[in-house]
Amino acid sequence: MRLNRKNLYKLYQKKQKPVSEIAGLFDCSENKINYWLAKYGIKKRSISEAIYIMHNPNGDPFSFKAPKNIEEAKLFGMGVGLYWGEGTKANKTAIRLGNSDPALLRTFTNFLVKFFKIKKEDLRFHLHIFSDINSEKATNFWIEQLGIRRYQLYKPTITKTGKIGTYRKKSEFGVLTLYYCNSKLKKVLMNFLPM
Repeated sequence: MRLNRKNLYKLYQKKQKPVSEIAGLFDCSENKINYWLAKYGIKKRSISEAIYIMHNPNGDPFSFKAPKNIEEAKLFGMGVGLYWGEGTKANKTAIRLGNSDPALLRTFTNFLVKFFKIKKEDLRFHLHIFSDINSEKATNFWIEQLGIRRYQLYKPTITKTGKIGTYRKKSEFGVLTLYYCNSKLKKVLMNFLPM
């Protein structure tokens, strides 16, 4: 294989190979590959793009599927609305949504799985409870309610209980935050928000 524009473009842009791997294929330095990328006018990836490709070597772990009927459109609207109202927008790399209502989290999970074709087992969850809530009981509650596996839950955060008020009754099993880490999907979802 010759180090020409066609081969370099194919390896770097089409196959998304990193510069280090291409240098190994041509038995030369990374500096030489970078020189020829610039010389041939092949745009270099940003560091964040390179990291994304490294973590997703088989391409995006999601694909968007538009709603096809009224029922799907309702679920799609609810999912976008839930994220707009309850989701964390500041984080650039992860979709995060926390709540104490399992039906709300189930709806948002269904939204992600149905319209973005993510794998439910790739979701992660973090439980935040007060010290007077039984951690094991709360964990089992969320596993049963959301149909998830124990490995999907991070270690719970336990906050020392202060005054007992009406809020504690509302969050009998704590607040669960759903996480899905994918910067591209985060951008896609943000584009649906009316901002």
